[in-house]
Amino acid sequence: MHESKFNPTSPIALITGGSRGLGKSMALHLAQRGAGVVITYRERAEEARQVVHAIEALGGAASALPLDLSDASQFGAFAQGFAQELGRRFERSRFDYLVNNAGMGVHAPLIETTEAQFDALLNVHFKAVLFLTQRLAPLLVDGGRIVNISSGLTRFTFPGYGAYAAMKGAVEVLTRYFARELAGRKITVNTLAPGAIETDFNGGVVRDNPELNRRIAEAIALGRVGLPDDIGGAASLLLSPESGWITGQRIEASGGQAL
Repeated sequence: MHESKFNPTSPIALITGGSRGLGKSMALHLAQRGAGVVITYRERAEEARQVVHAIEALGGAASALPLDLSDASQFGAFAQGFAQELGRRFERSRFDYLVNNAGMGVHAPLIETTEAQFDALLNVHFKAVLFLTQRLAPLLVDGGRIVNISSGLTRFTFPGYGAYAAMKGAVEVLTRYFARELAGRKITVNTLAPGAIETDFNGGVVRDNPELNRRIAEAIALGRVGLPDDIGGAASLLLSPESGWITGQRIEASGGQAL
């Protein structure tokens, strides 16, 4: 067991979809910097527990809460439960960082995208970001941070991701408006847009298909596909005290993809 990194003055972060992939990396990076971490998960309770245990093994403080982002009717009850968890686990009534990270993928040409696929993307990637942030804003400290996860696909295109990318584009606009409207409380709001990353997103196709991985890497200035830690590190930088003069911005972390 490592020496405890969390103390009464440490910041606390809430990361949606923190049981795996990018969210897991963000949680571990923030914990290594001393932050307390609450992650949400939909179905992967055991994986979420493993992330909590990994953070605790680092000397950090963490917990995991279930949340289905496709159902906005849950958000009020979730906010209440989260407030209780802040008091129980961290002896706090407020938190410092919100990372709207959780997502799901749909790969289909626009002319074949179904209304059900569109609605699923809309609910998780756009509606949830707006209304969960709305519910949690009263619990966020003045001077806090919000980071919304977008995608490099809002700048460059890959056929089959049009509906997904459109939702992320909407989040980027939403980010600027939240940044303006929360500025009176000195809360910064930014977008972090990953490029191609080796995760299990969309069945792990970028990670597990060597030919596709190679072709994507050829279009990246730094010569490789990204790893979850590339994004975990970038997120922790945007949430750091040194980022306090950055707000309303889209930061792409893609290694220079499709420049």
